[in-house]
Amino acid sequence: MPKVDERIQALETKLKQLKVQQQRKEARARTAASKKSRGEELRRKILAGAVLLAKVEAGEFEEKILREWMEKALGRPEDRALFGLEGKA
Repeated sequence: MPKVDERIQALETKLKQLKVQQQRKEARARTAASKKSRGEELRRKILAGAVLLAKVEAGEFEEKILREWMEKALGRPEDRALFGLEGKA
């Protein structure tokens, strides 16, 4: 009966290989979905910011309010510099 045992062993090996392939495929799909989600989030932020800045430039939204929001929200000096804000103490 060694042939049956050899076939079982070969099938078990093949099953393990297929499971590894499936795990890799699922990992790639999760990575792609995560990357797409991050890209979409970034695009939403850019578009929302663009609309807000356009409203400020058109006088439809008070620049003072936007500056107050930025003052509270931004901590990194390079980010603050983009809005002409002084360094945070």
